[in-house]
Amino acid sequence: MIAKRYDIIIDNRKIGTTELENADPPMGVVFGNIIFDSIVSGYDFLKTYSLNNNMEIIADYPDEKFITTSIIPSLKVIDQNGMEIIGQGTNIEGMDGDVFQLTIYGIAYPFFEEEFPHHRQAYDNQFNDRD
Repeated sequence: MIAKRYDIIIDNRKIGTTELENADPPMGVVFGNIIFDSIVSGYDFLKTYSLNNNMEIIADYPDEKFITTSIIPSLKVIDQNGMEIIGQGTNIEGMDGDVFQLTIYGIAYPFFEEEFPHHRQAYDNQFNDRD
């Protein structure tokens, strides 16, 4: 299967992409690693953005350059056809020199199954493998 790539947009600016390669289907959650576009430090970008927009920062470890944002209201995740993946909220967590992940919480059904059938199938298959 060819992975779908999603654009990550904040305030009408594309900041990167993700494949939303992981999921918790019963909870309607998808998450994936971020590949930033023209952002040298994800930590610096997210911290500055959060402070400039009066957003709560859930975790901030400046020495390690690790940050967890609260829900980012202006963040959009768009598929290749221009459709937005809408959930109850989206946040970003990560550390410079390692990985940043984007998480979308509370994606409604049946949209979840339509957009992420491979995640639903993988979830269902784990029960078929039991004796």
